[in-house]
Amino acid sequence: MWTKRQIVMEAYGELALAGYEFDITPQEVQTALRRLDSMMATWEGQGIRVGYAMPANPNDSDPDTPSGLPDMAVETVLLNLAVRLAPGNGKALSPETRRTARIGYTLLLTAAANPVQQKLPDTLPQGAGNRTMFRACGPFFPPPRHDPLPVDRSGEMNITQE
Repeated sequence: MWTKRQIVMEAYGELALAGYEFDITPQEVQTALRRLDSMMATWEGQGIRVGYAMPANPNDSDPDTPSGLPDMAVETVLLNLAVRLAPGNGKALSPETRRTARIGYTLLLTAAANPVQQKLPDTLPQGAGNRTMFRACGPFFPPPRHDPLPVDRSGEMNITQE
């Protein structure tokens, strides 16, 4: 599992700022970590849920904690973090890095976005050709049920229609 520090250092490496030529200060790591937390909170708000370990307070974020990211999301996260860090460090990213970050984000959005569940109102027609045997609720969808799942006496779930 990748730590948050490893993701930050890889993002700086993409900017050609990490390694033996440049020393990343603890303040720079903390700044990048706040950007990482902010980016992941934004993605969470957009419906991209990849299991990132979000801190309770931005000031309590520890770079050595596991990120919680699956391996398939790490490259996309670190490349998009590099895109966000580049202007503040006076660096220009290669078009290939920007393209890979954008494609990875699109793929991650497709793979991780959870659609919002929606109940169909009882005023919505079922449509032409949808005939029921008993016409209990007419040509409209039945209203949403709010009762608990039915179980029989043994505790097994009863999935038969009533």
